[in-house]
Amino acid sequence: MVPAEPVIHIDDRDVVKPDGYKFEALGIVRDGSESSATKNVYKKGCHVTEACVLTASNHPVSIFSHIHSSLEKDYKSANTITLHAIEQGAALFGKATFAMDREYDDNKMFLKLDELDQDYVIRLTAKRKLLYHNKWTMAPELRNRRKGKVKTSVFYKGKEHEAYLSHVKVQITASKKDIYLMLVYGITEHPMMLATNKEIKSKDDVIRVARTYFSRWKVEEYFRCKKQMFQFEKFRVRKLKAVNALNFYISLCMAFPAVISMESETNALKVSIIQTANPVKEKVFLCYYRLAKGIYGILSYAKE
Repeated sequence: MVPAEPVIHIDDRDVVKPDGYKFEALGIVRDGSESSATKNVYKKGCHVTEACVLTASNHPVSIFSHIHSSLEKDYKSANTITLHAIEQGAALFGKATFAMDREYDDNKMFLKLDELDQDYVIRLTAKRKLLYHNKWTMAPELRNRRKGKVKTSVFYKGKEHEAYLSHVKVQITASKKDIYLMLVYGITEHPMMLATNKEIKSKDDVIRVARTYFSRWKVEEYFRCKKQMFQFEKFRVRKLKAVNALNFYISLCMAFPAVISMESETNALKVSIIQTANPVKEKVFLCYYRLAKGIYGILSYAKE
């Protein structure tokens, strides 16, 4: 199901139970669905660390999913869970490209990926220092010195955007290896800063690295689908072990539409499922919704 050069997205999400009192190790988490850039909303709940690999049809399939809480007995840290997810990806595919957001701009992540000989594209925070021309410089300072020269289109937050890209060879504090700082202009208020150890020799390489990061929007949709179509947050079991067991079955259920999505458009089963779903749009960014709806519609006829 997975291409020769796999792309793995790791993300940390929340599952909230604001009215729950009897769930094991229920902590306080930031509610991603109600929080915004200017306001954070906190509720009772747990964290979910998820690693998804993109299939050949560019759809995410979970390879690691773990619900955890800082109130668990013998709990170490969220970073420990993330490092397990990285190890799982490396064990499954040998070598992959890990695409991660700003919360993973952490020396521990860079060192682990180097240790396992993995490629990465990680978005940097404004606090990151980089070694450039034998001098430690703040990443935003390097960003402000340059301009985007390579023009391309990228998909971000549900829309196509025109972006301008630039890159410069640097080193990070975590290791002595040369990497690239890639800058993406024209999408956000401040240009995005991406760190990658992937080889860049041409304009096409620059575009490929940028699109690898932006393909993470598929994983955002994956989480939304998990909550909306598979009612991820509506569990009633109380123990974390039982919650993780239910999460495992949801992961299996969501892998099935991924398999169906890779079939040809003339495949009889795929055609029947989509017809039953009766979709409004002919083409969509993520087909999990319509496939799940179609399967639900077909199975609703099974009365026994």
